[in-house]
Amino acid sequence: MSVRRRVSEADGAAAFAQVRQVFTSALSDEKPLISAENRAYIEQSFARLPRGVRATAVRYTLEELATLAPGNSVEVRVPPYGVTQCIAGPRHTRGTPPSVVETSGFIWCALAAGALVWDDASASGLLTASGERSNLSRYFPLF
Repeated sequence: MSVRRRVSEADGAAAFAQVRQVFTSALSDEKPLISAENRAYIEQSFARLPRGVRATAVRYTLEELATLAPGNSVEVRVPPYGVTQCIAGPRHTRGTPPSVVETSGFIWCALAAGALVWDDASASGLLTASGERSNLSRYFPLF
């Protein structure tokens, strides 16, 4: 089953390129990942992007994840921008799904861009992941 795209690939790639620029301009070869020291500055730069760009980038990357890992056993929530289901396994139809991942748009984009590692984000409480299939680390960075 293919993912029904709501964001065109061209629009999504363009928005994500702007988001990626926030990370690449703030990070260096010596420190290629977001740390506690530089997170606030990078997050402010991300927040200065137009809301439409941030929303399109998040929705596009959610669709990309669903394409890479089709299924319905994990629900990924990035409020207020979007939600998707991914990973093959038991399908849920009502209530809270058995596996849920939730994070902010900033952290989601940082993971997708490779500016943040899944295990670091999870360990520091920047995302919540519950359920046996909720570790999505093998899918990041998305590009």
